[in-house]
Amino acid sequence: MRRTTPPAGRKGRPRSPEADAAILSATRQALVDLGWSKLTMGDVAARAGVAKTTLYRRWAGKSELVVDAVAVLFDELELPDRGSLAADAEGVVLQFAALLERPEARTALMAVVAESTRDEALRTRIRHAIVDRQKRLVLEGRRRAQERGELPYEADEAAASRTADLIFDVVAGAVVHRSLVSAEPVDVAWARSFTVLLLGGLAATSAPPGGSAPGPPLLNRRRG
Repeated sequence: MRRTTPPAGRKGRPRSPEADAAILSATRQALVDLGWSKLTMGDVAARAGVAKTTLYRRWAGKSELVVDAVAVLFDELELPDRGSLAADAEGVVLQFAALLERPEARTALMAVVAESTRDEALRTRIRHAIVDRQKRLVLEGRRRAQERGELPYEADEAAASRTADLIFDVVAGAVVHRSLVSAEPVDVAWARSFTVLLLGGLAATSAPPGGSAPGPPLLNRRRG
């Protein structure tokens, strides 16, 4: 039988998506059961049914492992196409809140955020693995709104990027605070009120019934 030669530059065994998923799932469950301080790489390996060396080939330590375990949950978020900027924003807020209601998501996120206050490298990893990846939702929402004619196109790419960052911070900050700090429900009524505030600014909350709210300043502001 003719022997095939592996592609040049390939080293070691290929990573198994199934093993990775089992490891990340075991990490989240271990956090719920044990908490950050008692979580060990050995415990995760035992729960996932893999050797501890398998974990260390993929992750340098538990900080990196837990961030990735959280990141894959956030990757499940999608921007629904509900026909308008306001409806799309409301939908993603509710989706984000539903994710934070899951014990494994809530516990893992709070653990890495707390630990990152003492670890600059961990803070950087959170930014790259979670925050930067999830800004896609803002960019996609803005693109759709521009195609619908709800928002103008922005010629200044740097200004557009800063606006996207601000929108992400406002949405993520409000939902995380409401869900995890205040421990209040993010229901349809709250999501709708928040979306009105986000798109119209403070003046929108005092607009008379049936009156037209101001345009969305955070989203369509032109910067000179």
